[in-house]
Amino acid sequence: MPVILCLFWLALASPALAEAMLPVVLATAGPGNLSHLPVELIKKIGADRAEGVNLTVRYFPGGPLAYKDMLAKNADFAVAGAPALAALRLKGEPVVSIATVNRVPTFTLMVRADLKDHVKSIADLRARVIGVNTSSTASKSTSQQVAEYLLRRAGVDPTEVNFVPAGQSLEDQTAALDSGAVDAIMGDEPFATALRRAGKVYVLADLHDLDVARRLLGGLFLNAQLATRQDVIAKQPELAARMVRVLRRTLQWIATHSPEEIAARLDPPDRATLIALLKRYKAIYSPDGAFTEEQIRTAESFFHFTHATDPAARSLRFMQFIDHRWAGLTQR
Repeated sequence: MPVILCLFWLALASPALAEAMLPVVLATAGPGNLSHLPVELIKKIGADRAEGVNLTVRYFPGGPLAYKDMLAKNADFAVAGAPALAALRLKGEPVVSIATVNRVPTFTLMVRADLKDHVKSIADLRARVIGVNTSSTASKSTSQQVAEYLLRRAGVDPTEVNFVPAGQSLEDQTAALDSGAVDAIMGDEPFATALRRAGKVYVLADLHDLDVARRLLGGLFLNAQLATRQDVIAKQPELAARMVRVLRRTLQWIATHSPEEIAARLDPPDRATLIALLKRYKAIYSPDGAFTEEQIRTAESFFHFTHATDPAARSLRFMQFIDHRWAGLTQR
């Protein structure tokens, strides 16, 4: 009888517990993107429910589209690139960064395999077509800004190449390469590895490697981060605090579990590739969601460099749109 009564009361309590969960919508790029893997993992490990949140994730082919969804108030939060967020802030959009996800700009610059004898360095991309996640003059994706940065460092003005959207899925990027619509792609993992294994591309620069990122950019980098709108922070600061705790739980879970355990929770189509990538690149993730002064400094310098002719951009300071009260701020 006690067991029956216990089950009875649990049955009655379950709807109440479900109603107590705060519904939250988050927009991001993906799915299947290594950079944003923590977002996909949240519900798999119950990090949202542990903080009283019932999370719904909306996926888009690029960060600017995820931010657009958030600004349209279809989503409460977004996870996407900090440089793209800075570009929106520059236009007066009410966006705020509240926690970090990555420690480096998680992109791989890869070139179509049949161009191996013609494109041997980044400088050789002059007059070529480069695919990025999304591309528009109104809102540049972080992938495009990173591509422009590497081109400028190699002595190529970004206006000397043509940027086109190549999507953020293996199918879209394969189609862009096979059709000859792009000569190179600033792409993501695990798609870059799949394309390389299929013999469709070769790699010019891999920024998943922390040492490479530090060498090319001057330090660790504020890339994917959790963002929201100013009205959410003003009206629902506890909601922002909960989402930071959800992300922190997830990042700490990643830091304390093996690639095999992470892959088992996600159950991806190609588990072996994900495990191999995590063994090489698990350090791309922030261990706790805290901002670091190194990341902010590097990303800000990067943004100023890529907007060298825009005085307003060069005067923008990233701390103007970072609220670190919940995630914290450290030196490194």
